[in-house]
Amino acid sequence: MAPKPTAAGIPATVPAKDVKGSAGAAAKSGAAAEKKEASAENDALLSGDKDAAQELTNLVKIEGPAALASLGIDAVILKGLGDKKNAAGREGACTLVSHLCDQGIGHEVEPFIFDKLLNSLVEAMGDKEKSVQKAALNSLLAFVRAMSPWAAPQLLNVVLAQARSAGKWQVKTGCITLLEEMVTACPERMAALMPEIIPVMTEVIWDTKTDVQKASRAALTKLCVLISNKDIERFIPALINSLIHPVEEVPKTIQLLAATTFVSEVDSPTLALMVPLLSRGLNERPTATKRKVAVIIDNMAKLVDNERTVRPFLGKLLPGLIKMESTMADPEARSVIQRAIKTLREVGNVTGDGSDLKPLEDVDLKTTQEQVNKSLGEQSLQAQANLSAYLAVLVANLANARNFELTEWESTLIPYLTLIKGSKPEQAKAVAKSLLTALAKTTGDSVEIFEDEEEGEDLCNCQFSLAYGAKILLNTATLRLKRGHRYGLCGRNGSGKSTLMRAITNGQVEGFPSPEEVRTWYVEHDLDGSEGEMTVLDFICADERLSMSKDEAVKTLHEVGFDDARQNSPIAGLSGGWKMKVALARAILFKADILLLDEPTNHLDVVNVKWITDYLCNLKTATAIIVSHDSGFLNNVCTDILHLNRFKIKRYPGNLDAFVKRVPEARAYAELNTGEDYSFKLPDPPLLDGVKTKEKSLIKMKNVVFQYPNTPAPQLKGVSIQISLASRVAILGPNGSGKSTLVKLVVGDTEPNSGELWKHPNLVIGYVAQHAFHHIDQHLDKTPLDYMLWRYQTGEDLEEHIKSNRKLSPEELAAMKQGEVYVHEGVKRIIDEIVARKKLKNSFQYEVSFKNMSSADNIWIPRDELIKRGFEKAVMAFDSKEAQRLGMNRPLVRKEIEQHFEDFGLEREFTSHNTMRGLSGGQKVKVVLGAATWRRPHIIVLDEPTNFLDRESLAALIKAIESYQGGVAIITHSREFSEGTCKEIWSMNDGVLVASGHDWTESNSKGTKLEAQEEADEVVDSMGNVHKVEKKAKKESASDKRRMRKERMQRAKLGLGSDDEGDL
Repeated sequence: MAPKPTAAGIPATVPAKDVKGSAGAAAKSGAAAEKKEASAENDALLSGDKDAAQELTNLVKIEGPAALASLGIDAVILKGLGDKKNAAGREGACTLVSHLCDQGIGHEVEPFIFDKLLNSLVEAMGDKEKSVQKAALNSLLAFVRAMSPWAAPQLLNVVLAQARSAGKWQVKTGCITLLEEMVTACPERMAALMPEIIPVMTEVIWDTKTDVQKASRAALTKLCVLISNKDIERFIPALINSLIHPVEEVPKTIQLLAATTFVSEVDSPTLALMVPLLSRGLNERPTATKRKVAVIIDNMAKLVDNERTVRPFLGKLLPGLIKMESTMADPEARSVIQRAIKTLREVGNVTGDGSDLKPLEDVDLKTTQEQVNKSLGEQSLQAQANLSAYLAVLVANLANARNFELTEWESTLIPYLTLIKGSKPEQAKAVAKSLLTALAKTTGDSVEIFEDEEEGEDLCNCQFSLAYGAKILLNTATLRLKRGHRYGLCGRNGSGKSTLMRAITNGQVEGFPSPEEVRTWYVEHDLDGSEGEMTVLDFICADERLSMSKDEAVKTLHEVGFDDARQNSPIAGLSGGWKMKVALARAILFKADILLLDEPTNHLDVVNVKWITDYLCNLKTATAIIVSHDSGFLNNVCTDILHLNRFKIKRYPGNLDAFVKRVPEARAYAELNTGEDYSFKLPDPPLLDGVKTKEKSLIKMKNVVFQYPNTPAPQLKGVSIQISLASRVAILGPNGSGKSTLVKLVVGDTEPNSGELWKHPNLVIGYVAQHAFHHIDQHLDKTPLDYMLWRYQTGEDLEEHIKSNRKLSPEELAAMKQGEVYVHEGVKRIIDEIVARKKLKNSFQYEVSFKNMSSADNIWIPRDELIKRGFEKAVMAFDSKEAQRLGMNRPLVRKEIEQHFEDFGLEREFTSHNTMRGLSGGQKVKVVLGAATWRRPHIIVLDEPTNFLDRESLAALIKAIESYQGGVAIITHSREFSEGTCKEIWSMNDGVLVASGHDWTESNSKGTKLEAQEEADEVVDSMGNVHKVEKKAKKESASDKRRMRKERMQRAKLGLGSDDEGDL
């Protein structure tokens, strides 16, 4: 019964069940409204509404990945992708994923996509609607660009499986496009995964669908960019072609590779591309082809760094080699195969054929997940399940790659750790470090972690990549610099030390502070020759970058050792050491925050090395980055070492000795030791006329005086020296004492003002100047091969033509004009040129032609008379030509030049295919050394050769000098180098030379006798043609004839016959 109404018309009482029914109805109505509102929002997200997508993005940025879970976005996207009747909804779902990845919340959505959406998005690339296919592909490309490189293995598993066996060809081509994007997004990880990628690609290139074939072959070419092995780079097109056309191309490619000398480290990407070819080659029929395959396998296996690299490929190579060994009839070929089997087993650490080989232990995800939860502690409760699982995946991949660099772990994990609710950067950093330590112990690796110091001011803290041309030097490397620290930059020649410092100077390092924030100064090796006539003070004041007064410049120059006279002397007159001090003075005046010093001790004597050491150690407000091969200097100066290795920069606290203890393979920086396969070889000189012993002098100076124009005093005062084939001379002395001036007189760059200077007429001198690169500075766009072809194109050294002893002064021209008139049989003749030379007692005479007369009128004139007539330089020039002719000009062909540079440790790749502009400092010095010794010199003169060679190269040069059969004179400030090579000392001080340890002689009466070299059966001319040499019968001497006549008479007296041809 209904309740009675009151006066107001409202029931006086309402039954309880009616009240409850009303509330329930209201609740249902509210829930329905919320559901309807949520449905409308979801429809907006799937419709491509940019405002709705941006609102979701902003919410995720505030609340983190938890917002995606609370709103059920995964269900929304999956529902959209699964709606077969609504193409717009499917496309909208893909577009939403693209938007989330592109709007700076990639880290938040990565775990979410991996856990919930990845497979559905991949399948969507095969949708019947092209617009959906395109949207799905774009969403996955956006995801690849946003994801961590260390998640690449998990994505790759899905992509490769679909590329190989997807039911729809559009999915296959989409997956291949994703592979190409991954090459760009995470090249280092993709390179490591090449052993998994290549086998799948070799199947996919034969897909029945033409579109898939074309896409896969293009992708294979792009994937091969990841192969950095110099030895096979030029063969990559042939290797790809052999995969596409195996029957025709495999034998040809094996033939090409068999002629290659492998010298570079062989890594996983290289093996991944090579193994399909080699395993196919093992099944070829010709014995010669099988033998070549075994040779290639043996050579490459020796260059594999560790067993983890080679083990995935053992099962594909060893069984075939073992089978081939049992069926090979040729004993020599069988021995080659056995050698390859032995090498593979040693490198892979196996005894069988590798077919049942268990994979090396890796960290499993379960163990990693437990460790992640343990490290997170209470925070693990706040983490989303898919985020925690994703962290475990990243940690496992880092550990399994045996990458235990703290900077790599921090840069990879911290962006995800800070997504956990309540997490702070300091906590995230501590968790990353604890995970690194724990996982390193799990894998059995010992890891030493150096904490980045938090005290002090950060001048730089950036992550960047660096390349030179097509060569990657650093990839996502981290550089952190503290004010007041002195960092030694270490790495092999060509690792990018000087390139890095140049890039910093030129503002090419991404994230490095701008010049307005941090003042950076690069201390040059050398000063620009164009300022040679300027005085030191004017040169300093002319630099617009230095905001200082003239008085300040004068004061600073005084502090670094420049008195008033030297400040007003020209730059050109300074020695190498003083030029380096000018460069340092500019750096001091610039008041730099960061000093970049590339070989600062080059050309400095002991006193000045001590000065720069003290200066750097007393720097409190500036930071220094130093490249130097002087181990003592690095030990005295450095507070930290930055090691460039495997495309990364790692900091080690302490000096060079402390660094070597932690990284034993870097011992080459501290000791003069060469590797077993690393050596230099200097070409032995030919014999000289009249020189019977190694001690006979070939160069003599007596009371020589020399003075540069416009200088107050002579640079050399009464110098007397001798040099022979046995000489091993170290020229020592402080900067500016006249060492380089003396050497320039020896090699003919300058001439003495007074005194006697004599050289053997056929003498060839090889010379490397103090500023070694001046030899090649005008030819940097040539390859070393092209440079040699230019320099020796006439058979002579074109550098000889610009020396002072080839240029005629006005006085010498006048003397020649007066002496060219020659009276013969009462007729005046005018001397034209020298055309030939022959011995005359202890000297020579020269055949001379005359102007306007035939060759029949030529006459022979003694050397002394020609010199008196003013033709001394013409005689010297002809002597140089004859020296080359008698020394047999080397064939100026590619093969000979490449071999010559290989003797100095420069690979053929750099000789023939790289311009000198792209070579490192150490490689350029090897070019200069090789060019200077091409003519097989009798005397080699080296002006501070240690300046740009690394320690290993120094040791190799010392060994080469020990076995060299000619004479050597060296200017050096390196005690290790001089003690390792020289027994004779020339001490220079203020232009005066004092010699010790010498054994000078002008006769052939004492010393080591020189033995004539055996006549060769074949001779190679300067064009590379081979000629057979007919050996002449030895002429019998008079004593031999008398002896044979006595023997005949004796035999006749005894009544004995003879069939000896000599008796006839």
